Parts: sequence; structure tokens; C-alpha cells
Amino acid sequence: MNWHQTVFELIDMRSFSNLWFWIALAVFWSSASHWVLGVPWDMVLRAKRNGAQSEIDLHDVVRVNVNRILYITRVSGLWLIALACFVLTGLAVLGFGYALEFAQAVFLLMFPMSIVGLLSIRTARQIREQVMLGEDLRKRLGRHRFWVQLIGMISIFVTSLWGMYQNFQISPLG
Repeated sequence: MNWHQTVFELIDMRSFSNLWFWIALAVFWSSASHWVLGVPWDMVLRAKRNGAQSEIDLHDVVRVNVNRILYITRVSGLWLIALACFVLTGLAVLGFGYALEFAQAVFLLMFPMSIVGLLSIRTARQIREQVMLGEDLRKRLGRHRFWVQLIGMISIFVTSLWGMYQNFQISPLG
């Protein structure tokens, strides 16, 4: 037995039994709920608390990010959707059709995040069309954050159930 076989026996390299996967999942979703349309949530809270310059800063950052999201959507949205569908379909087929655990793990990370991406585009369009400012803007960002957190909770729940199922299937008990 050589050294890399010993290391791989000592450290489980499967996705769902690897601590790093679960840490990455937690960081992934906590970052997604902290950055609402690219705006840090603490900036929204500071604008609500302090008003004045903090509110102006929030409007500027939201305006820049909404314009960026809608520009990317307008210029290359069709290509991005085609690429995302191709990658997600490939991961689903490899993961669930051919039982490749790494592809299952990546799919369970990317699929819910693609839903969040679509939700972000919708929110950006609503902010621009309705010219939201002040309290309306903060409420809309709060609703967006709520839905991102809900999608994240469901995603973490489904991923943990699927991960436990996979671990039981491979364990000596299964």
C-alpha cells in the first residue's frame, strides 16, 4: 500500500461524507442570503437605521447592481440559460442516472442557486420598473432575502436527506 492510498483511506473523499462539502454548503447559502442582489444586507439595515447618507449609498449600490444584472441578462441571458441548462442536465444525468456522487453534490448546490439567480433577475426588473426608493426598496430587498433564505433552507434539508441516504447506502449498515 502506498502513501496516497493510505491518505484516501484515512480521509473519506466522497462528497456527502466529507466535512468540507458541508462547510462549503453552509458558506454558499450564508453568502447568498447576506448579499441581496449584490448588496450586503448590513448596508440595508444601516440605511434603515441611519437614513441620510446611508440611504443614498444604498440607492447607488442597488442602482449599479440592478443595471449590471439587467445588462448581463439582456446581452447574454439566452446563452447563460442555455449553458446553465446544459450543465445542470449533465450533472443530473451523471449524478442520478450514473450514480456519480460528486455530480449529485454539485447539482444539489447549483440547481437551487439557479432558481435564486432567476429570482434575482425578477427582483431587479421590479426595482427598475417601479423605481423603488426608500422604504419600498428596503422591503423589496427584504422579501427577496426571505425567499433566498427559504430556498436555502429547503436546499440544505433536501441535500442533507440525500446525503444521509447516500451515506447509509455505502456504509456497512446499509
